[in-house]
Parts: sequence; C-alpha cells; structure tokens
Amino acid sequence: MNCAALIPARYASTRFPAKLMQVLGDKTIIRHTYDNTVATGLFDQVLVVTDSDIIYNEITAHGGKAKMSRKSHESGSDRIAEAVESMDLDIAVNVQGDEPFVQRAPLQKLLQVFKDDEKQMIQVASLMQVIKNKNNIEDANFVKVAVDIHMNSLFFSRSVIPYPRNAPAQISYFEHIGVYAFRKQALLNFTKWPITPLEATEKIECLRYLEHGVPIRMVLTEYMGIEIDTPEDLQKAKQLLEIKK
Repeated sequence: MNCAALIPARYASTRFPAKLMQVLGDKTIIRHTYDNTVATGLFDQVLVVTDSDIIYNEITAHGGKAKMSRKSHESGSDRIAEAVESMDLDIAVNVQGDEPFVQRAPLQKLLQVFKDDEKQMIQVASLMQVIKNKNNIEDANFVKVAVDIHMNSLFFSRSVIPYPRNAPAQISYFEHIGVYAFRKQALLNFTKWPITPLEATEKIECLRYLEHGVPIRMVLTEYMGIEIDTPEDLQKAKQLLEIKK
C-alpha cells in the first residue's frame, strides 16, 4: 500500500496570521510538523503543499520537500488534492500544518484502518480524542464529532453534540482531530463537489463527505498534541515543548 503524507500549508490565517512561520523552540511550526511527520517512518513520501513562497523556502532550505499549489483553495483537502492528482499512491494522509507535535502511533492506527479493509469499503478515515473539560466541550474552536456503533461519523459540529438533554446519561464527547486519510479517488471526488450547506455553515470541510453520503471512519486516539489556531495555543505549545525536553 503506497502511502503519502501531505501537509497543506496556507500562509494567511484569519485568527492567527502567518501562524505556521511562528517560532516554536528552535524552529518554525511548519518545520516541526514536517520533521515529525517524516520521523514517523510511515510514509513513502512527505510533502508540504503551499500557496506561499515563504513556507516553500522554509521547507526546501532545510532539506524538505514542498510543492507550490497553482491556485487558491477553499480547504486543505482541496489544496493537497491538486498535488495528489499526479501522484502514484493508494492512501493520502492530510496532516494539518498547525499540528507540530505529530506522533507515530495515531497515524499508524489511521493507516491500519485501510490495511484491515480487505473489501476497500472505507473511503475516508480521521482521528478523534475524548474531551472531558466542560469548557472545551462548549468551545466553538473545538470541533466535536458524534459516531455510530461502528465508529462511523454521524455529524461534526462546533456546537455541543450530543446535547445533554438527559444530564444523568453517560455519554462521551469526542474532539475531531483534523488529520484525515483518504483513498486517492475519494479525495479527488471531494474536489469536484461544490461546498455544501452544512460545510459552509459550520466551516468544517469534512461535512462535505457526509452531505454526499460518504461515511468517515473515526479512529480513537490518545493524541495529546496541540493544534495551533491562536496565539494562546502557541503559548500552550511552548509550555508543552519545555515539558518534553
């Protein structure tokens, strides 16, 4: 099974401009993400796909592989699909550029879903982790996912799902971690579909798959990284990096 990790890297960011070029420890966030993805040893190729000369030069100047996207894109999946179209691969893994603490174990579990899928029924898979902090459950910056008994996603939302109407009921809340794995054709199909209503409302790209009837197999992990969306997240990442030293 030929697998590639692709890291979409957009320079502009509404909440935190140029966040991927912020320094974390001794290097930029995007280099942490790239280097840690390579270090997993899981992929035949790791490639940063970017709209920015600055990010392209940051990766290639340090021996990494990067590719400029030819046009603007609405989502990271759209961006990496441009590169995937000309690549010979079976599985493409979308590793978000703002996930500097990439680890081997969660990505290995994600790839194993496809290795175990002999009938090739699963087209898309993604990661999630349990959220226990009430503030995080209610925070719109934390995307939540509800799943069925087969671990297929039912819905993704920035709202609290499921809503605790019956407070004593025992329920787990899951945070969606924006790392995806796709069969090549599933990713290419995604780019041919227009943005869907729920996707546009929630600003969650994977809802486009659900609105087209494509389930996403969720993989539970104890992923303890920090996704950097805000300056506050960067400070948390710096504290975590100090602990890891």
